[in-house]
Amino acid sequence: QVQVVESGGGLVQPGGSLRLSCTASGLAFTSYYLNWFRRPPGKEREFVAATAIHLPRSNEYYAPWVKGRFTVSKDDAKNTVYLQMNDLQPGDTAVYYCAGQRRIGGEFETWGQGTQVTVGS
Repeated sequence: QVQVVESGGGLVQPGGSLRLSCTASGLAFTSYYLNWFRRPPGKEREFVAATAIHLPRSNEYYAPWVKGRFTVSKDDAKNTVYLQMNDLQPGDTAVYYCAGQRRIGGEFETWGQGTQVTVGS
């Protein structure tokens, strides 16, 4: 059974940066998509970005509102996808979740517990 764990959240000032990590376990070195979602306070959960581990030249997927501020990268050896977030603003305050799926458009079969990102002074 695949499990994912997020890390890297915290408190950051407006304009600052954070890098979140999502590490998957229980994989058999097969390609696997790791997605980032977030849930701002009082709002619905929304998609942020995604890419696949163990898939050469895997595509990167972003929500339209990301507009270059966030970037996904990966380390196949660590079964990890990173979300680099730059120029963070108070509107980016949210719990950020990682979700795993075996193919884009497929069922999300596992979710992490989430990591809190708070942007404020």
